[in-house]
Amino acid sequence: MDNYTAPLRDIRFVLEHVTPLSELTSLDDYAHAEPDLVTGLLEEAGRFASEAIAPTNRDGDAQGAAMVDGGVVTPESFKRAYQQYVEAGWGTIQHPAEYGGGAFPLTVANAVKELITSANMAFSLGPLLTTGAVYLLTHHASDEQSQTYLPKMVSGEWSGTMNLTEPQAGSDVGAVTTKATPQGDGTYRITGQKIYITYGDHDLTDNIIHLVLARLPDAPPGTKGISLFIVPKFLVNDDGSLGERNDVEVVSIEHKLGIHASPTCVMAYGEKGEGAIGELVGEPHTGMRGMFTMMNDARLGVGLQGLAIAERAYQQSLAYARDRRQGRAPSSEPGEQAPIVEHADVRRMLLTQKAYIEAIRALCYTNAHALDLAHSSPDPVVREQQQKLADLLTPLSKSWGTDLGVELTSLALQVHGGMGYVEETGVAQHYRDARIAPIYEGTNGIQALDLVGRKLPYDGGAFVKGFLGDLRDRAETVPDSLASIGDGLVDAIGALEQCTDWIFAHSEAPNDVFAGATPYLRMFATVVGGAYLAKGAVAAQAALDAGDTASFDADFLSAKVTIARFYAEQLLPSVHGLVGAITAGAEDLYAVTPGQLAP
Repeated sequence: MDNYTAPLRDIRFVLEHVTPLSELTSLDDYAHAEPDLVTGLLEEAGRFASEAIAPTNRDGDAQGAAMVDGGVVTPESFKRAYQQYVEAGWGTIQHPAEYGGGAFPLTVANAVKELITSANMAFSLGPLLTTGAVYLLTHHASDEQSQTYLPKMVSGEWSGTMNLTEPQAGSDVGAVTTKATPQGDGTYRITGQKIYITYGDHDLTDNIIHLVLARLPDAPPGTKGISLFIVPKFLVNDDGSLGERNDVEVVSIEHKLGIHASPTCVMAYGEKGEGAIGELVGEPHTGMRGMFTMMNDARLGVGLQGLAIAERAYQQSLAYARDRRQGRAPSSEPGEQAPIVEHADVRRMLLTQKAYIEAIRALCYTNAHALDLAHSSPDPVVREQQQKLADLLTPLSKSWGTDLGVELTSLALQVHGGMGYVEETGVAQHYRDARIAPIYEGTNGIQALDLVGRKLPYDGGAFVKGFLGDLRDRAETVPDSLASIGDGLVDAIGALEQCTDWIFAHSEAPNDVFAGATPYLRMFATVVGGAYLAKGAVAAQAALDAGDTASFDADFLSAKVTIARFYAEQLLPSVHGLVGAITAGAEDLYAVTPGQLAP
């Protein structure tokens, strides 16, 4: 009941019809990522995910990570799987060739990340943080730092972490108090404590490269006074070999609701002496700029986690529904029990999962596709516009993907009935694992504030209005044979445009805007997801009409149309119920005091 099958056809369909890989392979940077090569790579990644990593999910949850003799020990199955992961080079795919990477588009790399994350979310978190750390260092480290750290981080022999949070500074990063004292030789002594550090310590790699936010002695207050430092677990000698242990210790690991095998650590810097030795990345007081490079990469990766865990739970609920017999279906003979997949409400739950999963996948892959074009298009106008698109989509990918990850794993549990609520079937683990994703890398409420406060104002609002205009134009040209999809989209876009105009009209009353930010993000993402499903449905219907079933068979293509229609007719209308919450303002939120809210 806990097997995983890589959804390769669904992924390939998105890469062909929603986020065309051909647009990327026409660029010099990605010319080598031709379709046949990518298809083979994804097939092998799917096999590896299902055969090597998926079997570690249950025992990893049961065993968890543990503190032993002052260090973190991971499950034995993780050690074997991670070694295979490194030997196969799965972590290298998107990184620059000069450091041993495959230089594939992020769009392709994220497809592989989806597969690995579906197989075992707790396992995938280590590579996710390392990828983000590599991305940060690629953009902000000196040449010497890059040559010292990146080759082994790209290969996966060394891992990376993100050290932001402190006990008094959660989402308020400006409250960080960790200190960095210059030593006069180009190094710094780092002292302080960090909490909630994913894979802050473990036994999977030879070294762990911590990226740590800290304050210099002359630092101004707030985020403008934060600098970024490389603090390795083991110091690195001039010849690249590992030297003495740095003054970095794991104090404890958290006992969490889910992702038990992912060590979430409390880290202490400099408790045994003068401080841990660190190297400044970039210029003083520019740490947040560097860290946001890593965080934005991680935010899209976390959105993929919502997709991946929902896909894994969906597959399990579908298998259970096809196998479990209970009750009589309308077509059953008297006294004959039918598989529960024959019951209308179970079908509704399964199709709801499937439709949302396909919409999230299309959104996250489009987000990555925009980042690839922003990085590699030779046209500066295209680069600028695609970067703005990626910036707009990132809070949608992160928040909507992870909110739905929780909701859809809950639906998968519901399909199991009482068996879903016990640990025996394994679906409860997916629900527990999914719950962290809306919290980390900036809570989803913060993502909503980012959307309305930073992303909508691009170009004085012209960019988002142009984006919505493009969505409307495409919706209005949906063929008559798919009229309910086009009509549903046009109506939903109208509601989104109405609410967007309201936000701009109330920009001088930020609390009123912020009060509706979360439902606005939900509306925005739901509409965008529907638009991308419609794009796929149009392509599928065109292939059916032309009899072109060489790449995808008729049953598969017909299902794409049906799923998009179900979304447009039964899920997309939910956006109209969000208008009131978006435009209500903040008056009622502040009309009651905390005392009045108390029992």
